[in-house]
Amino acid sequence: MSGLISVIVATYNRPDALDAVLRSLSRQTDANYEVLVADDGSKPDTGAVVANWQAGFRCRLAHVWQSDNGFRLAEIRNRAILAAAGDYCIFLDGDCIARPNFLAAHRALARPGRFVTGNRLLMSQSLSEQILKQKLEPETWTLGQWRQMRRTDQINRLAPLFSLALGPIRNLHRRDWRGAQGCNLGIWRSDLATVDGFEGGFSSWGREDSDILIRLMHAGVRRKDGRMATGVLHLWHPEADRSRLQENERRLAEVLSGNRIRAVQGLSALHQTNAQPV
Repeated sequence: MSGLISVIVATYNRPDALDAVLRSLSRQTDANYEVLVADDGSKPDTGAVVANWQAGFRCRLAHVWQSDNGFRLAEIRNRAILAAAGDYCIFLDGDCIARPNFLAAHRALARPGRFVTGNRLLMSQSLSEQILKQKLEPETWTLGQWRQMRRTDQINRLAPLFSLALGPIRNLHRRDWRGAQGCNLGIWRSDLATVDGFEGGFSSWGREDSDILIRLMHAGVRRKDGRMATGVLHLWHPEADRSRLQENERRLAEVLSGNRIRAVQGLSALHQTNAQPV
């Protein structure tokens, strides 16, 4: 894959974490990419973080914002897709720090007819707070430093830090959507168009990532495992509100029981002029 990659970073009122993520994206070894911050209604301090980075950022950096009307992650991702120019989109959460080879690893794994699901290393609350307060740069840490973090229970595991070829093993779960990480996900722009993007009907946390993966599989797109290649460093955050998860589970069961491919409220329900890239 040699075309432009669009990195879509979802965020909501975590400017300190976003600052760390943008810093990590600014030092990628792969140079052919753009970054779009998909902002689900954050306060102005998030926009200020993006603006501070834009002047010296090595590639296009856009801020796509929508008003705060509850949890609308799927919709803001769709708005960012419409504002993106790349052939391939990588979805990254705004609290997931990327190591310098993150984009290069995703590019190497990208193949027609496949989406790539990566994994993450979870950092403790205390380590996350230290990183953000002191502006530490964990994307540059050595394996020895990470081993020390593991010995002191500051991270949950080391496996996401390693890079292995794996070959055909990456296709073992090609028909299985379960366990895929939406915080680290690569999808071809053409495949996003086929399924009409994310389902904007999800208006609370949970299962919106599973929904699009199932619809991609209904369309014949298969999973490729990005573990041991594309691992990210996930900053701690409080658990999301799961009070409406049951409704999202119902939506997911409906998609699972049928063969629907396109979102009911997806990309085609929006217009590029409605997105607000800065």
